[in-house]
Amino acid sequence: MPDLNKIIEDLSSLSVVEAAELSKQLEEKWGVTAMAAAAPAAAAAGGAAEEAKDDFTIMLISAGDKKINVIKEVRAATSLGLKEAKDLVEGAPKEVKSGVNKKDAEEIKAKLEAAGAKVELK
Repeated sequence: MPDLNKIIEDLSSLSVVEAAELSKQLEEKWGVTAMAAAAPAAAAAGGAAEEAKDDFTIMLISAGDKKINVIKEVRAATSLGLKEAKDLVEGAPKEVKSGVNKKDAEEIKAKLEAAGAKVELK
């Protein structure tokens, strides 16, 4: 088995031009780009960032069959009047509310879904 510390030391001593040439040769040999190799790590970092998200946007995807109940819940969750809430529900998919903390976003989502709407948190 090769000495990994020696390989790391050798790679650290490469110039930028040499590192670019090494990357090119590895891509040709194995058919993998540096971006493809970094994708799993980036995906894992993105998942961690999503878990720590503080502000959510509540998106109304569709009103379902009980549009009147959904309009009532939209009005309760926002400061919209009847006409504005009706227009929002009929214009779905639309943003209901943004900058909402996780607890409140989940409560609003649950109420809208109980009223018959399809809702998504972003």
